[in-house]
Amino acid sequence: MSGTSSGAVVGVDVGGTFTDLVELDPASGKVRLAKVPSTLDNQAFGVLNALREAGCDLQTLALIVHGTTTTTNAVLERKLSRTGLITTAGFRDILELGRRTRPQAYGMKGEFRPLIPRDLRLEVPERMDCDGLVVTPLDEDAVRQAAQQLVDAGCEALVIHFLHAYANPAHEQRAAEIAREVWPNAYITTGHSLLSESREFERGVTAAANASVQPIIDRYIRRLTDELKSGGYTRDVLVMNGNGGMVSAERVALEAAKTVMSGPASGVMAAAYTGRQAGMRDLITYDMGGTSTDVALIRDAEPTVSNEIEIEYAMPIHVPMVDVRTVGAGGGSIARVNPAGLLEVGPESAGATPGPICYGRGGTLPTISDANLLLGRLDPSRLASVEGVSIETVTDIFESELGAKLGVDATEAAAAVIRLGNTKMAGAIRMVSVSLGADPRDFALFAFGGAGPLHASALARELGIPRVLVPSRPGITNAIGCVVADLRHDFVRTLNTPLDALDPADLHKVFAAQEAEGDALIDAESITLSDRRHVHSVDMQFIGQTHLLRVPLERPDVDRETLQALFEAAYYKRFRVKLDNIRANLVNANTSVIGTRAALDLSTLIDPAGRKDMLAQAETGRRPVYFDGWHDTPIYWRDHLPPDFSLTGPAIVQQMDTTVLIEPGDRARGDAQGNIIVEIGATA
Repeated sequence: MSGTSSGAVVGVDVGGTFTDLVELDPASGKVRLAKVPSTLDNQAFGVLNALREAGCDLQTLALIVHGTTTTTNAVLERKLSRTGLITTAGFRDILELGRRTRPQAYGMKGEFRPLIPRDLRLEVPERMDCDGLVVTPLDEDAVRQAAQQLVDAGCEALVIHFLHAYANPAHEQRAAEIAREVWPNAYITTGHSLLSESREFERGVTAAANASVQPIIDRYIRRLTDELKSGGYTRDVLVMNGNGGMVSAERVALEAAKTVMSGPASGVMAAAYTGRQAGMRDLITYDMGGTSTDVALIRDAEPTVSNEIEIEYAMPIHVPMVDVRTVGAGGGSIARVNPAGLLEVGPESAGATPGPICYGRGGTLPTISDANLLLGRLDPSRLASVEGVSIETVTDIFESELGAKLGVDATEAAAAVIRLGNTKMAGAIRMVSVSLGADPRDFALFAFGGAGPLHASALARELGIPRVLVPSRPGITNAIGCVVADLRHDFVRTLNTPLDALDPADLHKVFAAQEAEGDALIDAESITLSDRRHVHSVDMQFIGQTHLLRVPLERPDVDRETLQALFEAAYYKRFRVKLDNIRANLVNANTSVIGTRAALDLSTLIDPAGRKDMLAQAETGRRPVYFDGWHDTPIYWRDHLPPDFSLTGPAIVQQMDTTVLIEPGDRARGDAQGNIIVEIGATA
C-alpha cells in the first residue's frame, strides 16, 4: 500500500509530569530517547522540547505520532469551552438526570456537574419515535432562534441532540444545516454522527464532551502542527485515540471525544505489541505512576475495548476505548494513620509539587516512594531531584507520622505502607480479571510506568500470576505505544431487535456500510500499511436485561442460529448460567476497521553495543534491601546486562527510566527483544 516514505518514526506522549519521546529508524535500527518536563499550559512546547532534546531532524522524519492528555484533562478538570445544547422539547435535563446511580454506594452525598449548564440547554419542538418515524415535525424557526440565542450567550461550540436520532437522523442533520447559517465556526456536533447508538443520556454526554473539547484540541493541534512545519516537518501528524488506534491530526477535532484516555491506551497497545513479540499473548498490564495505577486486560494479543466506560461518575464517554481501570495508588500516594488507628495509603497524592519527601521539594508527608527509599529499593544517589533530604530525615518522619501511632519502627512502617499499597493495586487487577471471569493465573503481568517494576513481583505473587514481563523501557512505554499502534476506526449502529425477528440481511448491510466507511477513512491517510482487518461484533442481551454483552464474530455474514449459539456461549462463559427459555435481543452492530502498520524492531531500545558478555560485568555494587528482612542485594545496570542473562533474586536492576525489583526466590532472564522475564518463585 502506498504511503509515507521510509524513515524514522517518532512517538511522543505527554503525561502530567513528563513528556516522553522515542525515535526509531527501521532502516538503521538507531534509537533516540528523551524525557523532558511537560508544559501543561501549552503541551506543544513540551513536545518541541522533547524533539530538540532527542536531536530529531524534523526534515527527515517519516511520521510523528502523538498521545495527548489535553482532552482528558479538560474533561476531568472541567476546563472546557462554553458550549450550548439544542434538544427535543422536554428533554433539556437528560444530561443532568442521568441514570439511577449514586456517586457513592452508601449514603446520599456527592456532587455532579453536567458539562453544559442548564441555561445553555435549549429545547425546540421535534420528535422521532424509536422506529425513526416522525411524531412532531422539526420547528426550523425555533432551531434558528435557539442557535442565535446561544451565539449571543457566548457559546463557542454547539451540540444538537434529538430523541431517537440514531434511528432517523434527519432532524439532527437539518438542524445542523440551519445552525451553520448563524454559527461563527465549525464546532457543531450532532449526536448521531458521533454515536449512532440508543440511550439518550449516554449519547448526549458523549456529544457534549466532544463539543466542549473540540475548540481546545483543535487549537492545540493547530499550534503543534504549525510549529512542526516551521521546523521543517512536512508530513502528517497522527494522534492517538482512546481505542488504541490513531487518526490524522486533520480529523482529530471532528471526533475529539475519541482522544479521551489516549495516553493509557497507548501504553496498553505497546504491551500488546511487546507481548506478541515475546510469545506472551495473554497479559494484565500494570502501569504505576506517581499518582495512580492503570490496569487493563489483553487476550490473545488484543486489548479489551469497550464503549461502556465512565471516566468519572455520570460521565459515560460511549465511544470505543481501551478498557483501562484506575486506582488511586502511585508513588506519591500519601500514607497516614486514621482516627481509628488504622493505616491508610492514598488516594490523596503528594503529586509532583511538593512531591514525596525524598524529592526534596518541600514534601513532609510519607508516601510509597519514601517507603521504597527507606527499604533500600530506591537508590538516593540516582534520584536527580533529591536536594538536601537525608535518609535520617525520611526515617524520622516515618517514625513520628506512622510508626509511633502504630507501635512499630520506621522500617516496619515502610513495609506496611508497601503491603497496603500493593493490596490496593491487586484489587484493581482483580477488577479487570476476576470480575470479568478471567483467572489471573492464566496471564502474565506486564509491568511498566516509573514505579510498576518495583511492585510487580509482589503483586504477581499475591494474585498467583506465574510470571512478570518488564519491557526494555518501562518509563516511556506510552511513547513506544504511539510508535507501534495501528490506524483504527470503530463504528456502532443500534438495531435493538429481538433475535427471532431479525432479518440477517439487515445486519449484513450495516456491517458492509461500516466497512466501507472505515476503508474510506483509512484510504485517505498517507500512511504505509502492511495489512487491513475488519473486526465485527454484536452487543446482545436477554430481553428484560439492562446490561449488554459483547459477542465477537469470526465473519459478518452470520445467521440467527449462529448468533444465538455464540451469545449463549459468551453468556455462560461470563456468568456460568444458562437461560435457555428467555429470548435474546440484538442491540448494536459493531465494526472495527484496522490498518496494520509494518512491524518495528524494539530490541534496539537498549543499545546492543553497551551489553556486556558476563553478568558480573553489569553489577554496579551491593546494598541492603528489605524484603521479609534485610538482604545483601546486588545492583545491576540494565543497559550492561548480557542479552541472555539469568539470575535469581534478590536483585535490583536500575536503568534510566525505572528500577526493577527481583524478590528472593524469583528467577529473572533476558530475551531476544530486550525484555526481562521474571518467573515468580512461590505464587500464592
